[in-house]
Amino acid sequence: MKHFTSVHDIGSLDKAMAAAAEIKKDKFKNYDLGKHRTLLLVFFNASLRTRLSTQKAAENLGMNVIVLDVREGAWNLETEKGTVMDGDKPEHILEAIPVMGCYADVIGVRSFAGLHSKEQDYGEAILNQFIQYSGKPVISLESAIRHPLQSYADLITIEEYKTVEKPKIVLTWAPHPKALPQAVPNSFAEWVLAAGYPLTITHPKGYELQEDFTKEAEIVYSQEEAFRGADFIYAKNWSAFRDPYYGKVLHADRSWMVDQEKMDLTNHAWFMHCLPVRRNMIVSDGVLDGPRSLVIQQAANREIAAQAVCQEILNHLISQ
Repeated sequence: MKHFTSVHDIGSLDKAMAAAAEIKKDKFKNYDLGKHRTLLLVFFNASLRTRLSTQKAAENLGMNVIVLDVREGAWNLETEKGTVMDGDKPEHILEAIPVMGCYADVIGVRSFAGLHSKEQDYGEAILNQFIQYSGKPVISLESAIRHPLQSYADLITIEEYKTVEKPKIVLTWAPHPKALPQAVPNSFAEWVLAAGYPLTITHPKGYELQEDFTKEAEIVYSQEEAFRGADFIYAKNWSAFRDPYYGKVLHADRSWMVDQEKMDLTNHAWFMHCLPVRRNMIVSDGVLDGPRSLVIQQAANREIAAQAVCQEILNHLISQ
């Protein structure tokens, strides 16, 4: 694996799950694999789980880790080509990226959608420029339209807690006070469907995701109907995808919050969320703090997913 940006880069999901299981048995088994190798983590946006889990995963493999917060620890970067740089951005990403490549063997990049232009966001300009100009393997730490490390960890978690071969998995929209990208729901749908699981997506009308990610899923506009018989409930907010409302909050219907009454409609389902989560808006305290909540287990599996990806990329570098 040269780069990691989506489920399409991971190869066999069965092998990916097996690799994760082996890492869990002994996180330090391959400690020498990353000796004298450096992972540079570049953050254009805030991070807690992604930063900590990826840094820990790399260190488990013996790698050196450099963390660069573009907002705080670097020059303000211009990202648009053809721009007259007479504003507050003294350095262009086209120079910054190859310079970063001089100091690292692998680069992880986190850059959210701006939610101003669908064309720009879904063109993945920043991520693709790192792939094009760094000369190094690139790991997506969440891009404008996908969060593959989160989805890998989510799938690991589902594999660990499922009690039937093909559990019913429901991805539900939930209210939020601000507009959020579609990256997590896009990616979750992509990974779950690639694994061959039945997926139901429920949301109010107007919040349909791009069909490239959801065309094999069942779309249900009644949350209660979708929840019936579910084995896993994954809650997440996202803004509108369809024009002319791209990136907008159409409404924040509080009745879509996941509470115990709705969870009682399920097949004693596990509750999942990528975190951070707005308590008593996305999900009630009772559900989030209850015995069927997997949010901490998902977060723990972020380290495992990141280590599996770093391991595969290091193996690729060694084989060159």
